[in-house]
Amino acid sequence: TLHSRILMRLLVELQGNMSEKRRIGIVGYGSLGRYLVDEVLKRSDELELAFVWNRTGSTLESEAAHLDRRFVLKDLKEFAARRADLIVEVAHPSVTSDYGEAFLRSADFMVGSPIAFADHSTERKLREVSEGGDHGLYVPSGALWGGEDIRRMADRGTLKGLKITMKKHPHSFHLEGELAVKNSAVTDTTVLYNGPVRALCPLAPRNVNTMAAAAIAAHNLGFDKVQGQLVADSSLTSHIIDIQVEGPVNEASQEQFTVHTVRYNPAVTGRVTGSATYSSFLSSMLAAHNKGPGVHLC
Repeated sequence: TLHSRILMRLLVELQGNMSEKRRIGIVGYGSLGRYLVDEVLKRSDELELAFVWNRTGSTLESEAAHLDRRFVLKDLKEFAARRADLIVEVAHPSVTSDYGEAFLRSADFMVGSPIAFADHSTERKLREVSEGGDHGLYVPSGALWGGEDIRRMADRGTLKGLKITMKKHPHSFHLEGELAVKNSAVTDTTVLYNGPVRALCPLAPRNVNTMAAAAIAAHNLGFDKVQGQLVADSSLTSHIIDIQVEGPVNEASQEQFTVHTVRYNPAVTGRVTGSATYSSFLSSMLAAHNKGPGVHLC
C-alpha cells in the first residue's frame, strides 16, 4: 500500500541518517579546543573532524606532529567548503559576533562564548537567523544546573527573578578594567561586582559564560534583569556557582516559589576552568543536534 511504501522510505532515510558521521568544525585551539579535537578523533565511528581553526595560526603549525594538516583551516572565511554539520566556537566572543550568522546559514552552531549575546545586535541577529533558518543555535549549559527548568519558566512567564553568584580564588578570575584593579588587591573575601549580567560581561569575558547562558535561558528577563555577582575568596580551592531562582507568589499563602542550587567544581588555583568543565562541554557538543531551528540549551 501507499502507506507502507511511505513508511518504508522513511525507515530507510532514518537508517541512512543514523549511519552518517557528523562532521564537527572546531573554532579555537586552546586547552578546551584541543580537548574537543581529541575527543572527536577518538569517536571516529560516529564523528568526523571537519576542520580546526585558531586565531593564532602558529599554534596549529606547532601542533603539526599531533594534528594532521588536512584538518587545519587557515582562513575562517572558507569554513563552508569543509561541510561541517556542527561548528563549535571555543575561541572568543568576537568570532560569534563576526561569523555567527554565516555559520548558522551553513550548519548547526554551538556558542562556547555566550557572552557574545550581551551585545543587543548580536543576540537579535542570531536569534532571527536561527529561528528563521534550517539550523539550530546551541548554548552549552556548562555550570548552569537547572537551565532547562529556567527556560521553561521563562516560556510560561513564571520566572520572576534570577541571580547567579560566582565565587573563586582571585587568581582564577581574569578581569578587565576596574574589576581587575579591585581583584588584584583582594586578600580575604571581596564582592567584586553585583548587578546586571549585561554590564558584567565585557569586564569578565573569560569568567561569566555561565551567567550569560542563564540570561539566554531566562529570555523573559534577559541580560538586563538577570543579576550576577562575582566574589573573590582567597581561601577557595573550588569554583562555586550559586543559583537563586524566583517564581510566582502563591495568592493564598503569599509565599514565593524559589529554587536554590550550589555547585562546587574543584579547580587548580589560577585556572579559569574547573576539572568538571571539559567533560560537561563534551556532553553538550555530543547533544547539540536534531533539535531543529531556534535557540537550544545543550
